[in-house]
Amino acid sequence: MSWPVPQPGLVVRYSYLWEREAREGREEGVKDRPCAIVLVVLREDESQVVRVLPVTHSPPDDPLDALEIPQPVKQRLGLDTGRSWVVLSEANDFIWPGPDLRPAVSGDPSSVAYGFLPPGFFRVLRERLIARRKVRLMQAVARSE
Repeated sequence: MSWPVPQPGLVVRYSYLWEREAREGREEGVKDRPCAIVLVVLREDESQVVRVLPVTHSPPDDPLDALEIPQPVKQRLGLDTGRSWVVLSEANDFIWPGPDLRPAVSGDPSSVAYGFLPPGFFRVLRERLIARRKVRLMQAVARSE
């Protein structure tokens, strides 16, 4: 099997490195978590750089910093039943597929994908992300290859 094609709205299992962890000198994420692809850029060498936003169970201190995922969306993606938010204040950038994607099924690269966010939810996510960037800069951690 091959890796899924990275596309905005696809939710993948990824070892996310928080910006605070990167500042502390860590190079690896502590926990594999769902992350939403929000941007895919094709470089001159044909490699793809992907930007992902993490999904967390921790409610944001500032409501503008995250967007709650509705339970029906979580259920459709096969995520747990706890409340979850897509964080809008930071991201990871990496070359696809990269070493930090985590298949749910050993040896099956396609199992890194939970599925796609519904178009309406992704549209709201994108609008909130754009609005947030106008207020504050987003912290993006560039991951090593």
